[in-house]
Amino acid sequence: MSKEKVVDLLKENGCRITRQRMTILDVILEGEAGCCKEIYYKAAEVDDSIGVATVYRMVNTLEDIGVITRKISLVS
Repeated sequence: MSKEKVVDLLKENGCRITRQRMTILDVILEGEAGCCKEIYYKAAEVDDSIGVATVYRMVNTLEDIGVITRKISLVS
């Protein structure tokens, strides 16, 4: 999905498009981060004002609007 489409979906769902959200979205779209912690570390390199809670909220929002899905696996 393109960045523009995701931004449109966020706006349609009442989300403000902040610099922090755009940074997190860029990290996610790069596809190199597999979990929230990795997203946080990569995003914090770009903008050290981004907190872990901001990343989790953004991931939850993207999941709620159907942009991403989370994989759940059980440890044996």
